[in-house]
Amino acid sequence: MNADQVRNLLLAFQSGQASLEEAMEQLRTMPFEDLGYAKIDHHRAVRQGFPEVVYCEGKTVEQVASIIEHLAERNPNVLGTRASRSMFEAVKAKVSEACYHELARLICIERQPAIIEDSRFILVMTAGTSDMPIAEEAALTAEIMGNRVKRVYDVGVAGIHRLLAQREVIEQANVIVVAAGMEGALASVVGGMAAKPVISVPTSVGYGANFGGLAALLTMLNSCAAGVAVVNIDNGFGAGRLASMINKMR
Repeated sequence: MNADQVRNLLLAFQSGQASLEEAMEQLRTMPFEDLGYAKIDHHRAVRQGFPEVVYCEGKTVEQVASIIEHLAERNPNVLGTRASRSMFEAVKAKVSEACYHELARLICIERQPAIIEDSRFILVMTAGTSDMPIAEEAALTAEIMGNRVKRVYDVGVAGIHRLLAQREVIEQANVIVVAAGMEGALASVVGGMAAKPVISVPTSVGYGANFGGLAALLTMLNSCAAGVAVVNIDNGFGAGRLASMINKMR
């Protein structure tokens, strides 16, 4: 339930179109709904502007399908991250509008696509093609949350002329998300070029000394470029959500 739904419910009660009992029934499970194995935060959309996002990894197929079904009963748009194909198929059987983004491993239900009326956009970049799954998680998260997104992939510092060719779109962007593995240097270079927030996502892409993304994480944390923030390793969702919040505030 989002702020508009609460407002409409109160107006319906005020005008007599909804009884006190009907209003109370809808408000009863508004704070959260207890499923036993999960307590669904139905108040999240009112507080933060988007419903609770389901982290699917580690949950059973049945749990994921049930949680998303209950969220979809009260929200037009729902997002599930780190989801498998089997999880999606179980959700699809319950919510026909569900779709699956294989590369990003996202389950999306988008009954009311956001109407974007301004030219501001989030730029999502990758150092390499191998970073695309994490970048797509960020990009699709930002899009379902009502942001215009542009993508520039495979512009790592090993061929820096590829990055320099993107100077115009970097200057036009409102917020930038950079996903990079190996040594993670792309975030610092972009941070040195851009006069706007850069959210860097270290990825677990790389050979042994990358330590599953730790090398890229440390590089990004030690960036000498001002205005570079860092989310956790492979946390494309976190980057997309933060970029969305910054984009709407700026």
